[in-house]
Amino acid sequence: MDQVVLACQKVKELDELKNGYNLIGLSQGGLISRGLVEFCDEAPPVKNFISIGGPQAGVASAPNCSSNAICGILGDLINIVPVYSSYIQSFAAPCNYMKIPTKIDQYLKGCKFLPYANNEKPGFFNATYKERFASLQNLVLVMFEDETVIVPKESSWFGYYPDGSTDVVLPFNETTLYKEDLIGLKTLHEAGKVTFLKAFGGHLNLSDALFEMILPFLKDDELDVQIAVA
Repeated sequence: MDQVVLACQKVKELDELKNGYNLIGLSQGGLISRGLVEFCDEAPPVKNFISIGGPQAGVASAPNCSSNAICGILGDLINIVPVYSSYIQSFAAPCNYMKIPTKIDQYLKGCKFLPYANNEKPGFFNATYKERFASLQNLVLVMFEDETVIVPKESSWFGYYPDGSTDVVLPFNETTLYKEDLIGLKTLHEAGKVTFLKAFGGHLNLSDALFEMILPFLKDDELDVQIAVA
């Protein structure tokens, strides 16, 4: 994603981040934030990463957001033009993390962002991405109970469909990404550094109760800077 490159440049320009910083990603911003953690070279480290309603394992269909005209047009366009075509991948950012279980070969070949972020692309495994992600002090994953924008909603917890089927959703620890520890999620989990939170309501229902749950992960005597990416 171009947004990751831009965010990386901005982070490296901020001297106050030199000792590290905490990062909060909202929705698609959760993936942009993970891109900062994994891809950003010679940058200050992310200490605590909080993903709120972020499609970390991808989405299997266009967002369910009929009330948003632009989003609705995107959904219609995806149904007409192949989602993994270079045109759609360069035009529609949500397609950069669309992982259709029945089109895994096309996904691995044409998807512009998620196969790299998840270290899934054959021949392109990057140990540095895994090392950086596994170095987090805390990973906090928030899933909304009535989520309809992210399909499946369990993607916010790194859960996803198995390749070839949408009949069941695998919990995070039964996915290939976890079992093969492709990005260090298993390493973090076994070290007790992953927290799974469930929030009431639909996508990005940002309640006081939610902020009370994540606040303890933002208290660090050595850091004064938090960054939110929406």
